[in-house]
Amino acid sequence: MNIQELTKQFAKKNIPDIRPGDTVKAHFKITESGKSRIQIFEGIVIAQKHGKGLDGTIKIRRIASGVGVERTFPLHSPLITKFEKVKSRKVRRSKLYFLRDLIGKRAKKVKEEKESGMWEEAISEEEIQRIEEEKAKAAAIKAEQKEKEKEELDKKFEAAAAAHKQVDLSAEAESLKAAKAEENPPAGGEKKEIKK
Repeated sequence: MNIQELTKQFAKKNIPDIRPGDTVKAHFKITESGKSRIQIFEGIVIAQKHGKGLDGTIKIRRIASGVGVERTFPLHSPLITKFEKVKSRKVRRSKLYFLRDLIGKRAKKVKEEKESGMWEEAISEEEIQRIEEEKAKAAAIKAEQKEKEKEELDKKFEAAAAAHKQVDLSAEAESLKAAKAEENPPAGGEKKEIKK
């Protein structure tokens, strides 16, 4: 297989025009325990390697709860559904590794320009619909399970309430018997008391 055949087979037609300094949202698929979902990673592009070829990648950096996180995304990966450009900055370097050492406002000295764009493949919409359908099915199954559990709990509660009522009724009956016994003592007992 030569490079042209590989490019035809695996390359994306809508290649994103992303440069270092752009703030980008990368939508990529994650499969966990048989379920697939789309996760978004938003950050600044600090490096771009190998251009727009099959081995082209971009490195995105973001700060998550005070810790710098970097991820490298292949441009032509089938797991990436779309790239979304939020804003861009004019920078004079191709690799922005100096941002790793800067904190807070120093990292945002360069003036930002609002520039939006979106690059996605036609297949991704179908996959997103499929994922949403799977989510809806899972939600319906969960709702059914919750209803079943609720019905079981209601039955248990009714059984416990009925048993409690029976216990209360038997206790009331015993207390009534005891009260009647105190009011009407046996006849033989009275005679004994008189003899004494």
